[in-house]
Amino acid sequence: MVRTRPLQAKYSIVLVNYKTHELTRTCLELLKTALHGTDVPVFVVDNDSNDASTDYLHGLDWINLIERKSGAPECGAAAHGRALDLALAEVETEYLFLLHTDTFIHDPDVFSLMIRQCSTPEDVVAVGCLEQLNRGVVRSAWRLTSRFAKHYTRRGLRALGLNARAPRPFREKHLKSFCTLWNARLIKHHGLHFHMNGGNPGYELQDRMTELGYRVECIAPRQLFRYLDHIQSGTVAANGGFAKNHRRVRMYNRLSPEPVVAIPVSPYI
Repeated sequence: MVRTRPLQAKYSIVLVNYKTHELTRTCLELLKTALHGTDVPVFVVDNDSNDASTDYLHGLDWINLIERKSGAPECGAAAHGRALDLALAEVETEYLFLLHTDTFIHDPDVFSLMIRQCSTPEDVVAVGCLEQLNRGVVRSAWRLTSRFAKHYTRRGLRALGLNARAPRPFREKHLKSFCTLWNARLIKHHGLHFHMNGGNPGYELQDRMTELGYRVECIAPRQLFRYLDHIQSGTVAANGGFAKNHRRVRMYNRLSPEPVVAIPVSPYI
């Protein structure tokens, strides 16, 4: 049975499509079911796909389609961030949900869960998850331990004057945009954007908002993934960017109705 959500929507939903017809279709069909009986605006930005996914989006009368044309080659992060900024300019609600086309919502209560965490107290600017997968306790502990060891090994080697890569933080600190709620009103108030400094969309925004005194709330993967599935790098997997036996391709084939086809991946993903 489909649960009916409140009619007066406080939030909008934004997705970016790039050549992922089947992923986008599955994502939007589940989203339409989840939003049944609401007036939640859904914005889909097509990143110059010019394929079947674009034709599919043209046929949907319940979404707000924004078609973005790229005048020059750009990396995937920049293209995604600029697409999000186009949607941000159109959003009129106080809150904005970012979803990926490889995020499949199975329980609409995830929206009210995150809205509650973002609306009180007033200094919370975003709610989301630090991990893109629910790895479980054992795998999460092993990942943290291995990253900790690698971080301090590299620091030690560099301290000795040896050639080593720069150490990366062993703890995640940035919210992952596959399912993130942002306070769009606060972002616009401070004149900020998702695409800043050429990095991952939203990372610099989170840092800047934190410097301004705002907080982000984190939801544990084991809690968030009760409501949804996420393929992780589904766009790359769908476009043949990984080997057929790669774990992300296996996840794509498990969650998506259409298996990966052997087509060359775009150099701009």
